[in-house]
Amino acid sequence: MKEKKIVIFMPSIEDGGVEKNLFLISNFLIKKFNKISVITLSNRFKKKFDKNIKLIFFKNNYFVNFGRRKKFILCLFLLFFEILKNKNVIVLSFQGNVYCTLLCKLLGVKVIVRSNTSPEGWSQNIIKHFFFRIILNSVNKIIVNSIDFKNQLRKRYNVKAVCIYNPLNEKEIKNKSNKKFHNYFNKNCLKIINVGRLIDQKDQMTLIKAINLIKDKIKISVLIVGNGREKENLLNFLKKKKLNKIIRIVSYKKNPYPLIKCADIFILSSIYEGLPNVLLEAICLKKFIISSNCPTGPREILNNGKGGLLFKTKNYKELANKIIYFHKNKKICLKMIKNSQDGLKRFNIKKNLNKYYKLINDEN
Repeated sequence: MKEKKIVIFMPSIEDGGVEKNLFLISNFLIKKFNKISVITLSNRFKKKFDKNIKLIFFKNNYFVNFGRRKKFILCLFLLFFEILKNKNVIVLSFQGNVYCTLLCKLLGVKVIVRSNTSPEGWSQNIIKHFFFRIILNSVNKIIVNSIDFKNQLRKRYNVKAVCIYNPLNEKEIKNKSNKKFHNYFNKNCLKIINVGRLIDQKDQMTLIKAINLIKDKIKISVLIVGNGREKENLLNFLKKKKLNKIIRIVSYKKNPYPLIKCADIFILSSIYEGLPNVLLEAICLKKFIISSNCPTGPREILNNGKGGLLFKTKNYKELANKIIYFHKNKKICLKMIKNSQDGLKRFNIKKNLNKYYKLINDEN
């Protein structure tokens, strides 16, 4: 049987955990399959891909700044014409999964969907729920990145998913953490860092409110790293509460690892996730974790609270208490770091990348 071509569908490549997984998985698969293409509108990331991977995109950069949904539609045209050239393909969808699945089923080609975000972040509309259920049950395989996520899909949509954990490149993270950097933290303070897009989902406001509660109890310095539409709201709140000297917000960094390494605590404040890469990276750098107990991922990564502290989503008072707990019980908390590091074995890069190969090869 002739080997099938792999087409990866990722219309909008940005700067996040999904993208890190995209590059790792794509560059691994090209060593196993002869023909791999990536359909996207974000050609500025071309250098992140192996030179043998073909990028399919519009030559005109006019579309680059379009919103995600428009990018999905435009990339469907690219996918449509790519399939017409050769129907002997397997499509691996990282984004716009509903759109991609519909087109693939219409054209009679196999599609494997990688779902990145907990169903908690999906539309709760009854009609859309029914529609999602039909679409998700029509794909050849659906990949999720946590056991909690897998259980949610089975419960909500009666979908049998395959869990493949995010492959963690520990060696690269540690190497990058040794690079020179500008230290934004104040001296002689408890150093806290949060890295993520400044959007509602990541809920940095809860972190800021927690710091506002304890600013007079602990000498503290907080760094929030990221870009997003909520930045102005967050800055206005900092100004209003006179927190500018305690909390700094800096733009996204291609290499945030030296900053994470310099911190005492990494705090994730998200309302929902899939499996947050940034927690794995912080644990890799031996940081203590305080995370929202959001669906899905943090509880699983932290071994149900044995490898770090969990707080209820949006509950800034509980988060404030967790920070104080760390400050007063550092010896106990440092033992929890060892537990979280032991758990990193589940995210071994070779083991999880090979699971992608096996799953795709079985469909070949």
